[in-house]
Parts: sequence; C-alpha cells; structure tokens
Amino acid sequence: MLIKTIKRPLILVASMSILAFGCTPSTLKINNKAEEQEANSLVIDWSGPYQGVPAFDKSTLDALKPALRIGMQENLAEIDAIANQTAVPSFENTIVALERTGAMLDRIFTFYSIWSSNLSTPEFREIQQEMAPILSQFSSKISQNKALFNRIKAVYESSELADLRADQRRLTELTYRSFARNGATLDAIAKQRYADINQRLAQLQTQFSNNVLADEENYVVYFNQSETAGLPDSYVAAASVAAADRGHSGQYAVTNTRSSMAPFLTFSENRELRKQVWSTYYSRGDNGDKYDNNALISEILTLRHERVRLLGYDNYAQWRLEDRMAQNPENAMALLESVWPAAVARVVEEVTDMQALADMDDPGITIEPWDYRFYAEKVRKLRFALDSDEVKQYLQLEKLTEAMFYVAGELFNFRFTPVAEGSVPVFHPDVSVWEVSDKSTNSNIGLWYLDPFARKGKRSGAWATSYRSHSTIDGKTNVLSANNSNFVKAPDGQPVLISWDDATTFFHEFGHSLHSLSSKVAYPSLNGGVRDYTEFQSQLLERWLMTDQVINNYLIHHKTGEPIPAALVEKIKAAATFNQGFSTTEYLASAIVDLKYHTADPLDIDPDTFEREVLSNLNMPSELVMRHRSPHFGHIFSGEGYSAGYYGYMWADVLTSDASEAFTEAPGGFYDKETAKRLVQTLFEPRNAINPADAYRAFRGRDASIKPLMRDRGFPVPQD
Repeated sequence: MLIKTIKRPLILVASMSILAFGCTPSTLKINNKAEEQEANSLVIDWSGPYQGVPAFDKSTLDALKPALRIGMQENLAEIDAIANQTAVPSFENTIVALERTGAMLDRIFTFYSIWSSNLSTPEFREIQQEMAPILSQFSSKISQNKALFNRIKAVYESSELADLRADQRRLTELTYRSFARNGATLDAIAKQRYADINQRLAQLQTQFSNNVLADEENYVVYFNQSETAGLPDSYVAAASVAAADRGHSGQYAVTNTRSSMAPFLTFSENRELRKQVWSTYYSRGDNGDKYDNNALISEILTLRHERVRLLGYDNYAQWRLEDRMAQNPENAMALLESVWPAAVARVVEEVTDMQALADMDDPGITIEPWDYRFYAEKVRKLRFALDSDEVKQYLQLEKLTEAMFYVAGELFNFRFTPVAEGSVPVFHPDVSVWEVSDKSTNSNIGLWYLDPFARKGKRSGAWATSYRSHSTIDGKTNVLSANNSNFVKAPDGQPVLISWDDATTFFHEFGHSLHSLSSKVAYPSLNGGVRDYTEFQSQLLERWLMTDQVINNYLIHHKTGEPIPAALVEKIKAAATFNQGFSTTEYLASAIVDLKYHTADPLDIDPDTFEREVLSNLNMPSELVMRHRSPHFGHIFSGEGYSAGYYGYMWADVLTSDASEAFTEAPGGFYDKETAKRLVQTLFEPRNAINPADAYRAFRGRDASIKPLMRDRGFPVPQD
C-alpha cells in the first residue's frame, strides 16, 4: 500500500484523512509569527546531511497544532501572492509558482503522518480529530480560490500550452483538472456545501481510522503454554515477547494484525482458539461499542455521493475513476467479474480437498473460515510436501533486506549503505536508515528508512511513504523514502523469521520506494500517480523474490547458514498457484463490494446488510470472507486514496503479469540489462509525467493482455 505526501496545491481533496488539511481565517491568527516559528521544532527548515533530514529527535507533539497554524498561514499567503498578481497568467508565474508553495506544510505533515501511522497515541488522536475539520476548511480555501483558478484556467486554455514540454503540458492539465474536479467551477452556494461536506468527511474518515486502531490495540487474544500445539517455535517465542510487552508475562499474545493472526490460523491445532482469533480480527470496527464504524460508513457514503452530484456525476465511482486507467466503474467491474468465476471455482476445489482431510481428523467438522488456512496448510504439505514453517526458516528479515538491495543494485544501479548510528535522527529505536547512491557515480540519491516491527500505536499492515520527493524545480532534491511493516519482533539475539506471503509484501512495498527513489521528474506534483497504475511497479518487484540469484544467495537457514535446498525451491515453485482460489476470492470480494458501495444509492444504507447482500448475490463461498470487511476497510473509508479504487490492485496485476513475461522472454531473464534499462526509464523514472497507458506501451510495445494474469494464477486462459 502506498501512502505519499501530496504536493499541497494539487489534488486538494485529500486522498487520505491525514492529508485533509485546511482552516478558517480566525484559526490562523498568530500574534508573533516569527517568534513562534523560530521556537517550533516542526516548522524549522530541515538541517544536517543529505540536504537536510527531519529532526525526529526534536519533534514534540505539543508543537503540532501551532505548527499547522503557521504552515497553513504561510501557504495561504503564498497562494494569495500567486492569485492576486497583475501579470498575465503564464506557466511560470502560475503553475510553476504553485509548485513552489507549501514547502513548510509538507515538512509539518511528515511529522503528522508519523504520529498518525507509526506513533499514534490518545493525545495525538485528540489533536487529529480536532484539526481534521479545520484542515479541511483550509483545503477548500485553496481549491475554491476563484482568482487562483481563473489564472490556472487561463494557462490551460492559452496558446502557450502548445509550446510547453510534454511534462509541462501534463502538469498544467493535471493542475486544472484537480481544481475543476474538486469544486472550483461551482457557484458560491454549491462551493460552500462542497466545503462543508469535505469538512465533515475529514472528521468521519479520521474517526474511522482511529476506531480501527483502537480495536487493534484493545482486542488482543492471550493464550497459555498448554494451547501452543502446532505453533512453530519462532511464533511462540515472538508471541511471548508480545504478551510481555503488554504486561502479560508468562502468557502468549496474538495481536490484532494480519502478520500475527495469519500464522496463528495456519498452524494452531486449537480450533476454538482459532475461531476466537479469527473473530477478533474480522470484527475490528464491528463490535457495537464506541469504536463501531457502521454508522460512520453510512454517513461517509452519503456525503461522498452528494458531493459528486454537485459536480454533475451520477455516483462517486464515476467521479473517482474518470482520471484513472480504468476510466469508469464499468471497466473496472468488468475486469473483476471476468476473474471471479475462475476464482470461486478454484475455492470449491480447495474446500473439497480440505474437507477430505478434515473428515479424517473429525467427521463432524465442516470447513469454516477459521479453518481455511489450517487445512490449506495440511493440503499443501500432503500435495507438495511443502511445510510453510520449513520455508520460514530460510526467510530472515535481515537477509531479505539484503536481497532487496541486491535487486535494486542490478536493476536500478542503486547502492544501499547503512548510515552511522546517530547521524540521522529516527522517530523510534526500531527504525534503521540507509544512504542510497548511484553505483556508477557515487552520487547521493537519498535515504531509505525502515520501520519493520509491530507495536502499540502503529497501524496494521505494510506501507511505503516519502518524507521528501524528487524534483529539479530549484535544483535536484534528494529523496527521503520509507517502508513500514508490522513483523513480530523476535526475542533479543534471535533472527526475525517471516512467512513467504510477508516476504512477498516486503518486496512489494520496497517497489514503491524504488519508484520514489528512481524519479526523474522536474516538478514535485508529478511524483504523484494514477492509483490503478502505481501499484503495478510494486507488484512487479515481487517477482524478483523467486529469482535464482535471490534464492541461492539470500534465502539462508537461520541456524545452519545453508542456502535453501533446491528440492524445497522446486516445491515452492510447484505450489505457486496453490490456494489462489482463497487469495483471489477474498481480494475480489473486497474490490467488488467497494465498487458496489460507490455506485449504489447510499440513502439509508446499512453496511452490514449491504455487505451480506452483495456477497450473497455473488455466491460468495461461505468458507471465507472478504479480505477487508467493511467496518475495518481502511483503504476506502479512512480516506479517499483507494475508495472506489481497491480494484486497482487487480488492474495493476494485469500489467504486472504481462510485464513480467517481457523478462521471461528476454535473453538475460529477470536480470536482462536491456529490459531492466527500459523498465526503469519508461515505467519508474517518469512517475506521473506521462500518461500511464503511453508509458506501458513504451515499455511493452503494446497494451497489456489479461492472459498472463490468468496463467499466473493457474486459472483457465480466455481464448481470442
């Protein structure tokens, strides 16, 4: 999952609640701006090496609200200077000038996002809830600035546009469309309603996210030594640490995150405990208490629908997908529905195999959702003689990190070097930092931060973000990129062992960072992207985990130091399409429900009823549930980055499967120099400076086909 800092003037209706910023004039009044600014640790320019780095060691939460006031006031002054100038609007004095605004606020939101995602506390959540509507008002002040929009429109419609470089034309067009699509063309009454809706949505989406985090913190399943049957030693050790960290020494903890839940459901022989862990995880945001999200969902959907109706769209999905590769919800749904039958058919086969084994264990067992992973693992062992825990012994976090660096060096010519401890401030002792440089020139590209472990106050999942993006608008800026995971920390002195799925996700998120680090765009806003395209680059990087160079050199047994045996590798490859029914169906169900939510009339919608009815109409297998049930579906309800857009992972995977075949067809395989060079130059370096469809055709020589995707998943391939 990608989270990135969005350049302030562009796309001001924030894609995530943490980036929905705004205020009213009264909230911006500061008696002595210079004095307050000088004393505020979050406002000051970043100093130190690498063109300056965030002073995480000096950041204090009590500085946050004053910093936001200062940053917003400065940003509004910058906007007014552009909007009220008398010079004839031009690309340079309007579009480029807009690109130069908001630098201080960008810095402040780096700290804000860390508190939101990595270090959340009750104190921060109070600030977040208080500031969300104020920040949204501020956003509206910019997006609804008539004088500013008139200047943007003048450049967009001017004869100058034809004389600009292609990336400059695209920046102008994206800037114009972002304002037009976010209310700039509305009359005064509609603009006010639009702003009011955004303000309320900012509150609701922030509350949704905080409610999920509260359930992840509050609902932890503890168990005793007598209940550890079937669990790998490494999991038991990590669960002991997790329990001790929460004041339950002598017990074991299953934290309410996927990285803790999934292996427990895979290996635990205690069926009742599996059911408890499963229920706890899939009930996040749905417990009928003060953190229940169902009412929030209903209001969010209603307000989103009303807002896009003001702009003339029939539904939210129509508005959201207009500027994405899919273009409209019909195209997105057509892709999902084309894969659904094959996925469900595979689930039927998987359940039949699992039920046969369950009948041997206990004739009274019928496969339930909390049994799926457990019996799937039994089938895997029986059919492929493949034990997931055996594989895990070769998946050391430290070695996998080295493997990613190797891939980055071969494909991107990057070198990763650990920075000296203490030379770059970090926000938590778990965070490590590497310098990224060009291997040929030794020139610095930026820094890469890694925050790998789960802890209280850190949201679940895995994601990438950028603290500073590349541009050359005022000289080349170095990139500050970060990856964040929720691996369970091992006891001191022991390696962190992760599952194959988690290793794949680790590579995936690193792909987002490589996309950021490889940027060659001139203008900050072009570091953004089309969401059903930007997942493609990260999904593609997953393929290098299975390359021989990585397998032979980095998948090393944590005790013996021996590389993973060739026979075990062959088992992994043979089982590559195993359980694709489960993984594809749970994903597709979430993506389809997302689109259904955002194309339906939301009047009086009840999320629980709606979710059940959509899944029932799909003939959703009863043995599994959608990957993200509605009350904790943060992708689409904690913000708007993936709302009506969760399908994008599948859209991007069509590109991924097709692009990977470009490497399998090349003489040098996945390390073919010419193909890698073309990959970087056409699909990574340009970011959003060119249309994604054009970028892909430049790499592949044609549009992508769905056939490689179906082959990759072991599904029937459609005929021409």
